[in-house]
Order: sequence, then structure tokens, then C-alpha cells
Amino acid sequence: MGTSRADTYLITGGSGYFGYRLACSLLQRGAKILLFDMSPPSQELPEGITFLKGDVRDYVQVVEAVTGIDCVFHIASYGMSGREQLNRRLIEDVNVQGTEHILRACVERGVPRLVYTSTFNVVFGGQVIEGGDETLPYLPLHLHPDHYSRTKSIAEMAVMAANGTALEDGSGVLRTCALRPAGIYGPGEQRHLPRIVGYIEAGIFRFVYGKPSSRVEFVHVDNLVSAHMLAAEALSSDHQHRSAGQAYFISDGRPVNNFEFFRPLVEGLGYSFPTLRLPVSLIYFFAFLTEMIHHLIGPIYNFQPLLTRTEVYKTGVTHYFSMAKAKAELGYEPREFNLDEVVQWFRSRGHGKKPISPLKRLMVDIFLVAAFVAVVLSYLPVVGSLSVVSGSQ
Repeated sequence: MGTSRADTYLITGGSGYFGYRLACSLLQRGAKILLFDMSPPSQELPEGITFLKGDVRDYVQVVEAVTGIDCVFHIASYGMSGREQLNRRLIEDVNVQGTEHILRACVERGVPRLVYTSTFNVVFGGQVIEGGDETLPYLPLHLHPDHYSRTKSIAEMAVMAANGTALEDGSGVLRTCALRPAGIYGPGEQRHLPRIVGYIEAGIFRFVYGKPSSRVEFVHVDNLVSAHMLAAEALSSDHQHRSAGQAYFISDGRPVNNFEFFRPLVEGLGYSFPTLRLPVSLIYFFAFLTEMIHHLIGPIYNFQPLLTRTEVYKTGVTHYFSMAKAKAELGYEPREFNLDEVVQWFRSRGHGKKPISPLKRLMVDIFLVAAFVAVVLSYLPVVGSLSVVSGSQ
């Protein structure tokens, strides 16, 4: 792909699953990489990849990290899923202030290129989107059902606005672009898949929701790595800076029902796929109640919500996007993957269906029935208002 051996890349949040995979791919192209994160990766660092402990909320540390860097991949963020979505202060500090620090430091230290890892959510807030493209406007900030999506939108706007800013060393201008990925998967992914497998193994995954025809998208980690490398190249003068100031949706390009996508994982681990289907509006209301309970007792007991409102929308409401712009301007060609490697990864670590005692099965069934009845009883008086909130999906 033409990466020069002189190129040095900084990856914020580089110790995470995706950041480390990106670093290893860049290393194979002869680049030098600096991982900037609050803790080192769990894997051993190959020669050519250096770890620098730091926090994007600390501007002095950010300035030190970007010094001598040719291109920044700004991946670091907070609040994507689960109980993290409910920590508004930390989400704001990392996603908005952290991005402002990165942009300011790049200008101060003469970094010419920055690729920002954004999200589908900057345009999506529960409304149906079929084959959307980059001409879609940002979702109005007050319509975001979660603070993560709102702050990622603010941060992406800042990244786009910074494109063309003169560098303080007089060497040129900062060129920026943003990639908006779907949900990431792959063997060893640590944010979403272990939580899903945990629900499956605990016997909680007893129902699906939303219309069978609903479609969402995912992106394999290797496709996302490829897209980031192509975007960084397209910011360079060798490629006429063609990605500068641009945003791109990135996925595998294969819309699929969310639950059907995970069927091979459920059945591959030896479990039965659920047949009970519930309406999105009911699950949304359950998630709303869960968030309210977390708000009340979270400071004392920071439990993991089964689902948040945003997670309900992202998994149960159709939204998928065209890859035409990424293909035309970046040369992005997603490879086809499935969940076979993911299933093998979990099985190799001892996951899979094991015999369950009759007492444990009875306790799980009682809990699920009680929770379902409580939610239904709470839901019945407000059916009319919920259908408006959830878009009647």
C-alpha cells in the first residue's frame, strides 16, 4: 500500500483490540508506531511498536505523544456500550475534550494528517435508514438517546472543522478525515462479544426483538484496519489529499438481521436459538427503566445493564449505509468474513454449553418470568407514548 518506512504513526487508544490490530498491520508495511493509552496492551509488543502511557484528557501528555508523528489515528473514546454509556462526565471529557486536545496538539507540533474513528451514530438515533450515504445530515444533538453518540458527533464536527488549519511550524496544513464504522467483531474482540456470550451462557438470551426484516451492519476488524490505512494514505500528497475533510461509512457491506448475525455464535457454542420475538418498544421501555434504576443506585452499585436504550435501537431498528464513497475515494474493498473464527476463539477458551442443574434452570426461569411480568405491567399504561418514542418499530 505504499507506506513509507519514514512514516511514524500515533494510535490513541492503541492498546485496545482494534488499535493493536491496526498497529500490527502498519508495522508489516514498514512503519513505526506509538501506542498512546492508559495501560499497555495485553499482547507482547513487537519491535517497531512502542507504548507510551498517557491520557487524552491531559494536554501536556498529548503534546508529548504527537511530537515527531507523521499521522495520528485518533481511536480513543469512552462510553460505547453497557454501563459506560451512563457515565456522562467521563464520556464528555474523553470524547470531546480529548479530541480537542489531539487536534490542538497536532497543529502546535506540525502533524499533517489525522484519521478519526467515529461511528454510525452521528447520523442515527433510532430512525430507519436504508442505504444511507454521507450526504445525510448529523442527527440533531438533542435527539441522541445516549451521551456517547452525542459526544462522538461533536468530536467529529470538530475534526471536520480542523481540516485545513495551518500548522504552527509553517510546514503546511492539518488534513483530517473521519471513518464511521459499524459494530466491530473478530476473534478476540473484548468489548461486545464477551458480554453477548455471557448472556448466552447465563441463560438470559431467551428472546429476540424487532422485526425479522430489520437490518443492521457489522465490520470485521481486518476490514476496519484496511479502511483506516487507506484513509491515511488518501490524506497524503501522493493521493492528492482526496480524503481530506471527508467522512466515510465503513462496514462489511452486508446488511443482516442483528440476531441472525449472531445465530452461528449461539449455535456454535451449543445453545438453542430463541424463538420468542418481542416488540422493540417493549424492550426500549425495559432499557429505559434499567437506566433509571442505574441512575439511582449506580453510585452505590455500578451494575451492568442488560441493555441500554441506544443498544436496543442499534440492534433492533434497520440502519445500514452505502459503501460507494469509501470504495470510490479510498479504494476500500471489504473482504467477506463469518463468525467461525469467533466461535473457535471462545471454544478454545473453555466456552460452550455445559450441563445445567435443575435448580439453576428453575431459578433462571423464575427470574426471567418475574422480570417479564414486571416490565409488561409497567409498560401497559404508556403504550401510546412509547410508540412515538421508538418510532413504532
